[in-house]
Amino acid sequence: MHTYQAMAGVDVVTQTVDVGGFGNLAVNAFVIHAEEPVLVDTGSVMASDDFMHALGAVIDPADLRWVWLTHTDFDHIGSLHRLLEANERLRVVTSFLGVGIMGLAAPLPMDRVYLVNPGQAVDVGDRMLRAVRPPAFDNPITMGLHDEGSGVFFSSDCFGALLDEVPERAEDVTEVTLRQGQVLWATVDSSWLHSVDRARFASALEQVRVLEPTMVLSSHLPAAQGTSLDRLLGALAEVPDASPFVGPDQAALELMLADLTGASGR
Repeated sequence: MHTYQAMAGVDVVTQTVDVGGFGNLAVNAFVIHAEEPVLVDTGSVMASDDFMHALGAVIDPADLRWVWLTHTDFDHIGSLHRLLEANERLRVVTSFLGVGIMGLAAPLPMDRVYLVNPGQAVDVGDRMLRAVRPPAFDNPITMGLHDEGSGVFFSSDCFGALLDEVPERAEDVTEVTLRQGQVLWATVDSSWLHSVDRARFASALEQVRVLEPTMVLSSHLPAAQGTSLDRLLGALAEVPDASPFVGPDQAALELMLADLTGASGR
């Protein structure tokens, strides 16, 4: 777990996860240093202690006023309740469905929830954060955001990539490697794209282009300058016609277990 500055006023709290045999994946949360500071997602459940320590290096959690929960997967909600317990002024931006899903395991206090739908905005003092549904996602709750002050598009899982090495800048990854990593990730994370209406998907991609983001900050990609938008969108456009992801089956699992058993016995 470490931190870096994506741009002035936006810090990244990140860890790299080895996705066995398929590459490495960034797991990012973001701090927007607005007049009312915002944390976008809260890291993974398993790494909560490390996350809280790293977060404290870029902001005192007591100074946060908002958590924007892009969706409720376990790599996004890891420290949410710890932060709510430690900071009584903190509010959670999510959707009606987000509240419902959280209620199945760890209900949110309703007086500290701020519900948004796509197109609606939250005033954080010196700027508006507008809710945007990204063109690819693995969870119907997903709600990215466009920071209308800085121009940054926080895209949740969309534009993620499985990579051999995870730098701090997407521009440090070759075009071929980035495209392959993005396509692989999207076939895993958004497999429904194989059956999407191509024209409607192209329209969804164009809506991101219209935002003209200064930077794209994905939950699972190094920070990407707005100048990289064409190649990010181009990779996603390939996904509907890419080969579907097929994971290891039981026979493969047994081979892996046999290899592990053999290695431990040597």
